[in-house]
Amino acid sequence: MVLGGFEKAIKDKIFTFGGHLDVTKYSLSTSFEETVINVTDSLVDGIKEFEEVDRIVPYAYKAGLLKTTEDVQGVIVKGLGASFDSIGFSENIIDGHFPIFKDKGYSSEVLVSKKIANYLQLNVNDEVVLFFVQNPPRARKVVVSGIYETGLEDFDEKIILADIKLLARINNWKDGQAGGLEVYLKNDSDMDRMEEELFDYLDYDLYIDKASDKYPQTFDWLRMLDRNVIIFFTLILVVACVNMISILLILIMERTQMIGVLKALGAENSFVRRIFLWNGIQLILKGLFWGNLVGLGTCFIQAQLELIPLDPANYYMHTVPILFNFSAIFMLNIMSIAVVGLTLLIPVAIISRITPVKAIRFD
Repeated sequence: MVLGGFEKAIKDKIFTFGGHLDVTKYSLSTSFEETVINVTDSLVDGIKEFEEVDRIVPYAYKAGLLKTTEDVQGVIVKGLGASFDSIGFSENIIDGHFPIFKDKGYSSEVLVSKKIANYLQLNVNDEVVLFFVQNPPRARKVVVSGIYETGLEDFDEKIILADIKLLARINNWKDGQAGGLEVYLKNDSDMDRMEEELFDYLDYDLYIDKASDKYPQTFDWLRMLDRNVIIFFTLILVVACVNMISILLILIMERTQMIGVLKALGAENSFVRRIFLWNGIQLILKGLFWGNLVGLGTCFIQAQLELIPLDPANYYMHTVPILFNFSAIFMLNIMSIAVVGLTLLIPVAIISRITPVKAIRFD
């Protein structure tokens, strides 16, 4: 639940910031200046026809410089509009509020990261000059509406959020033009399939990219965590199986005389084996009951009270995250009962080799 919560928290930070899929125009340029695309109703409605699509957000990037009276910091300005999920992103805002977009004209508010704010010594409601890197250079005076922190260096070190209408004015774009479209899906598990389907649907001059390809290091790291979970549970199951075998062997040795008496009275090996198997299964069920009670109880307390803190500089979040995946918990319990229960057949096989005469005389 901890590693699942950690993986979900990291993915949510990436997806709320940039969507699951990114639609742009083909370009040979490697700069942040996109080749403009026309956001037509037919394009947007066509993408929305896919059931897996939740919403579409036009965006734009532009390189710039934030200048105070004492310092200058290079930044990447990301322009967004009213269709962006500012409520979902508010979890990353530590001070102030998300820029308020106007129906007419453009907003002069910007949202900066905590790292940029600390470097430039900026606070909420401070005014700062934003220079746009182009020929000739253009500048706008903007107001810091809020400060955010995701813990992810790709965002916090360089990106500030602003009104896409401001970038459109700077780039001399027409209405309905943007640098690209961010496609948000209802379920991130559909990301690979939707990339292929949208690639076949879109025009030849449009390119689609998924978040896992834009941030490969982060997603490779998360996949490595998944492998660690499998290794972790495999080791736990091996230890549990070895312990149960040892416990049952001890029980058999302690009850050797009883086994001999039962066999002398006519009990078959299968009957005696069932006795010890049932005792072993009872131990497994008791262990799972107390294990689930302590584990789920601890996770519930952490999810509600957030008692265990983390250093966001190292873990990208302030507290230990918890993900309650009850289907996975149920399957894990069933798998534990099945695997550990099957290993009990190893020690009980010794019962068939015990002879009544030797067992009764066993000391």
